[in-house]
Amino acid sequence: MQDRAEVDIYLEPPLRKSAESGAHNFIGKVARVLENAQFRVTYRDIGGPVRAPDALTLSHMAPAPTTRGLIFRRCYHYPFWQIEARPERWLWDVALGEFDPALIDPIEAQRFYRFWQKRLFGSAPEQTRRDGPIYVTLQGRLLQRRSFQSCSPIEMLEHTLAQSTCLIVAALHPKEVYSAEELTALERLAAQHPRLTLTMGQMERHLQNCAFVVTQNSAVAFSGYFFGKPALFFGQIDFHHIGVRADLADLSQCFDAAERAEPDFAAYLWWFWQDNCINAGRAEAEEKIAARLRRFGWPV
Repeated sequence: MQDRAEVDIYLEPPLRKSAESGAHNFIGKVARVLENAQFRVTYRDIGGPVRAPDALTLSHMAPAPTTRGLIFRRCYHYPFWQIEARPERWLWDVALGEFDPALIDPIEAQRFYRFWQKRLFGSAPEQTRRDGPIYVTLQGRLLQRRSFQSCSPIEMLEHTLAQSTCLIVAALHPKEVYSAEELTALERLAAQHPRLTLTMGQMERHLQNCAFVVTQNSAVAFSGYFFGKPALFFGQIDFHHIGVRADLADLSQCFDAAERAEPDFAAYLWWFWQDNCINAGRAEAEEKIAARLRRFGWPV
């Protein structure tokens, strides 16, 4: 019983300092839910020792260090969070759920959508068009195909060049460190295809002007939903429901579908955030936190 009476929350040092001072809204709510359930909460550094292999733990973004541990992470923008059993977003409950726009109140969804468009991006989403370039957002490991990807990122870019005669803007991730080999491969493609432009940053400008987004599973595609931009995914992710999944055997149809797509972005973002995430800014946040912990068998 002693182990069950304690929960260790593993955080990066700056986040741990914020949590210990009571300055972090979401972690504070999590701690309050646990304390109300008679648990003692201790904050620890990620990578630190564990009390027992089956101890109850919560880890920020990192894989759980124990068999009964859970992870939590922000769902793309504050104050939306999720608690899950594993870090792979494409295996989360929301990823496996079914989105039905008919079940969403369209008036409430539009109000929510407009509010968050303005809150996150100001007036930029009001000034968009879909006759611009295809926006290809690159992440890391450009020459490697990982298990959740249908091909490597550089092959994804090659497929895009082969499937479309449009201008293409390929954006490097500003926080990634690319090897000389990766950069050489990109520069070679740009030299072979004058309609390909390589860039970094200026996401909002590109989302305003692009026809649609091509990516493995970049969060840029989620931001693109606020600009009314469809997404074509070459990888697995949690917000895939209104996107087009790349099928290497029929890419022509996939690119055509992405170009013509007009999903209900407002209804989807309401469903994804309000129905399937924890909005730490709302009164029911602690109730939702408790429900997620119970979902994974925690006695709260």
